[in-house]
Amino acid sequence: MAYPTAVRTHFTAMSASASPLWRVLSTGRRVPAVPARHGPLVVAPFATAVESPTAQDVNPAQILRNVRPKLLIDGDFVDAASGKTFPVLDPRTEDVIAQVAEADAADVDRAVGAARRAFDSGPWRKMSGRQRGRVLSRLADLLEERAEEFARIETLDNGKPLALSRGFDIPFVVSHFRYFAGWADKISGKTLQTNSNTFAYTLHEAVGVAAAIIPWNLPLLMMALKAAPALACGCTVVLKVAEQTPMSALLFGELALEAGVPPGVFNILPGYGPTAGAALVAHPGVDKVSFTGSTEVGREIMRGAADGVKHVSLELGGKSAAIVCPGVDLESVVEEAHDALFMNQGQACAAGSRTFVHESLYDEFVERAVERAQRATVGDPFGDVQLGPLVDSAQLEKVLGYMREGAAQAGAGYLCLVAEYSYLIYRLNGSLIGVATQGAVVRCGGSRIGSKGYYVEPTVFSDVRDEMSIAKEEIFGPVQSIMKWSSVEEVLDRANASPYGLGAGVWTKDLDLANRISRGLRVGTVWVNCYNQFDDAAPFGGYKMSGFGRDMSEYALQNFTEVKAVVTPLQDPAWI
Repeated sequence: MAYPTAVRTHFTAMSASASPLWRVLSTGRRVPAVPARHGPLVVAPFATAVESPTAQDVNPAQILRNVRPKLLIDGDFVDAASGKTFPVLDPRTEDVIAQVAEADAADVDRAVGAARRAFDSGPWRKMSGRQRGRVLSRLADLLEERAEEFARIETLDNGKPLALSRGFDIPFVVSHFRYFAGWADKISGKTLQTNSNTFAYTLHEAVGVAAAIIPWNLPLLMMALKAAPALACGCTVVLKVAEQTPMSALLFGELALEAGVPPGVFNILPGYGPTAGAALVAHPGVDKVSFTGSTEVGREIMRGAADGVKHVSLELGGKSAAIVCPGVDLESVVEEAHDALFMNQGQACAAGSRTFVHESLYDEFVERAVERAQRATVGDPFGDVQLGPLVDSAQLEKVLGYMREGAAQAGAGYLCLVAEYSYLIYRLNGSLIGVATQGAVVRCGGSRIGSKGYYVEPTVFSDVRDEMSIAKEEIFGPVQSIMKWSSVEEVLDRANASPYGLGAGVWTKDLDLANRISRGLRVGTVWVNCYNQFDDAAPFGGYKMSGFGRDMSEYALQNFTEVKAVVTPLQDPAWI
């Protein structure tokens, strides 16, 4: 599904008169001269906002009224074996909105046992593909009927703008289940031309019990990318949802049962990675592990699955390049490059976080990109905004840490710009405590907004060098790094120098150049003259440390099937 026009229109038509996300703060204090080449020049000085965004009149209890905060095992919603629960927080306010059953190893054993029995002796695998497809189609219909309820849950749980939940996340999930419902009766092998007196053909059979471990940034959508193809193939599923965002998947579990998914076929475990996640990966009853998340955790997944020699597919981190070539329409490209990074508060694995701009356009592009970021509205995601809060305090601190590293930004202090030197002195509680070391130029943003809720300002850096942490590491937040390039060979080398290889974008009016760059990039997806254009039929996955295996499309079926060869001798083959 493409990033919808309605959502794009909402994100681009916000009033230019909205309050800016940064403010100039002059201390009037003289500071010592320092070498010019070592620190960032703060073009738009900033300070921490003193007020949190105004909260919308939203009742979390009403939004979550139909969600049962328990584990779904073998068709029943049950408490954790330990009786433990964990709090789920509203990222807008930091308030607890639910206590959810906390799965651990004992619950993993129960869920995998149910999935194993359902696969080995239950009806799901034995159904025809058409029967399974009808169930999945019914599930998509039920979700579509309650799309608004799910959109509000997703926004409450994750903090993403309601316009995005309504216009992108939930419609994509509906579409994805319908897409794989259509594939359920088309999974087939081949009749083989052999060179012996045999008749041979292949079968593509369900791999078995599939463990699906998903992140918090696109909770229900990530569930769909794993569960829809797995269920279409006849697998049974144990879904480990992120502890930050379990609510929409739990309600979806209710719909699965209502649609006719048999007990034990689809199980849901809210819980933490080191306990529930690790136990699920290592469980001997699991045949397949499909994981989306960070590269660091992906390594642990591979280690945990190694003893059982399990099938593994991984969709991991990214540091995607957005390459702007000469001759493009800057107005539209600046907007698309902005969306490439700031969509979902920058909390997207394929975010175009390294913006490479040709030297002939660089200065004007930076000016326009800063103006666009300053127009972005940040606030309560149930309001008319473009960016909501980050998901939790850990993510907030991670993003602010990168901002500090890149710009030596002082979270609660004030900033002084030394006019004749590109060197930033900052102070906290009245004391000078540090200097900038990275050398990037802070064009706007860089601060937390208020003290309640996980809000940060959209941030733009220019003059970023490839060796800087903000250019190398996945920030997963609203931080755009803009870099200059001169030749095609240079920009390809620099884009490919990243250990990641998930996605990239290229904007050009030259078809030959588009093809040259697309073929030269070592990434799983290249968007030409667009970004974040997803479709059920287009595979998505990474090269290098961004993982292996593909979500979406016919290729996703390979994640959840085994290939069996059947060979029969022929006494009188026709070709003799």
